[in-house]
Amino acid sequence: MFYRENGQFKTSYKADQQIFPIAQDRWIIMALVVFAFAGVPLLASDYMFRAILIPFLIFSLAAVGVNILVGYCGQISLGSGAFMAVGAYGAYNAFVRIPDMPLIPALIVGGLCATAFGILFGLPSLRVKGLYLAVATLAAQFFSDWMFLRIKWFTNDSPSGSVSVSNLQVFGQEVESPLSKYLFCLGILVVVALLAKNLVRGAIGREWMAIRDMDVAAAVIGIRPMYAKLSAFAVSSFIVGVAGALWGFVYLGSWEPAAFSVDQSFKLLFMVIIGGMGSIMGSFFGAAFIVILPIALNQLLPLIGESVGLEISTAGISHAELMIFGALIVWFLIVEPHGLAKLWSIGKQKLRLWPFPH
Repeated sequence: MFYRENGQFKTSYKADQQIFPIAQDRWIIMALVVFAFAGVPLLASDYMFRAILIPFLIFSLAAVGVNILVGYCGQISLGSGAFMAVGAYGAYNAFVRIPDMPLIPALIVGGLCATAFGILFGLPSLRVKGLYLAVATLAAQFFSDWMFLRIKWFTNDSPSGSVSVSNLQVFGQEVESPLSKYLFCLGILVVVALLAKNLVRGAIGREWMAIRDMDVAAAVIGIRPMYAKLSAFAVSSFIVGVAGALWGFVYLGSWEPAAFSVDQSFKLLFMVIIGGMGSIMGSFFGAAFIVILPIALNQLLPLIGESVGLEISTAGISHAELMIFGALIVWFLIVEPHGLAKLWSIGKQKLRLWPFPH
């Protein structure tokens, strides 16, 4: 009744090609964005900014990048943590070595460094696919770990590989408080998500999806596999590199190569699988699942233990959290392998027919 396209006529190609062709979708998304910018700062505490909201925004940005490569182009990658590391250290070197380097250009430099690194390790995708490509991209993870630990120039001659940044400013405004960091990450995420949504709807996005569905048939109809695959690696690595720079600059402040271990690569891949491959919205769902669920379990398990008269140690809570988290991931993949984005799509379809039988 409330979610209908009836009466929404399009009189031009531009109107027909809108990102959100249904007016209700536009209103909901605009309301969410306005609430994120204006409502959340009034309601959230500093703890929520630091522990939940800022990690969620940065992981959502990284998941969008991984989803472009894995979900839209069908190229399996286990090197996302390495691309984040290259983005973080590339932005750091630009920030500390170039006098008066602004923060946003430094982040872009980090993204460009990750782009070059991603294209280099994306070259095996021209000859191999599937498990072999996953192993080839996993090599990027070990190479980046070695590079940032052994080549001291990347860490500004730091013996431990640990680096730190401070005095972050954007257009003369300090980015030091949790609120300012949240708004900065949110602004970058909104811009990149809209650009990514437009990109996957365009000609290059259709080429990626053709390569994903059947690369031989795509080549027969004139799509260049080399261009499509390497462009997917480039765009994905740039976005993931910017996310890595934000993770180091905004969330951590100081970091070492271990902050971008292979665990980050698997975590980002889980976000895409759980959220829904080939869906920008699914990237947000997957990031929310991965970020919020462990924190919720950590808070709920002690309460459940007290209610049944059991005293659970801190180590027991940590182990139970990991077991429940893993079991939920497996259960969810069995019940809905297409991710949370599929449930979102089903819900929207049911709203279109409600209150009629379906």
